[in-house]
Amino acid sequence: MSSFSVTHKQMDQLDVLELNGELDAHTAPQLEESLQNLLNKQKHRIIVNCNKLEYISSAGLGVFMAYIEDVRGLGGDIKLTNMNPRVYNVFDLLGFPALYDIMDDESDAVSQFSNLS
Repeated sequence: MSSFSVTHKQMDQLDVLELNGELDAHTAPQLEESLQNLLNKQKHRIIVNCNKLEYISSAGLGVFMAYIEDVRGLGGDIKLTNMNPRVYNVFDLLGFPALYDIMDDESDAVSQFSNLS
């Protein structure tokens, strides 16, 4: 069984989800639940910190695809940060940099959201 966790923290008007471990078909429901909880609370300015994300499968990528339209429909966005090269490569191969802002660190994402306010 894969080891995975999602930690939530709030930063001003932003919500940060920190991913830890391996995001695959078995663990993707945890990320889905975290994103759905934010949407249920009308929180749609989301940063996903991938600093401790070691692996992502197509099921994990599917979660991001499933939620981006809803989040943007509410006037928000999901910004991804702190990816290691191996995880970034998976996102890059599937064209995610054209769909998502992928930044080096959380402070870059915070600045991007500040520019939108």
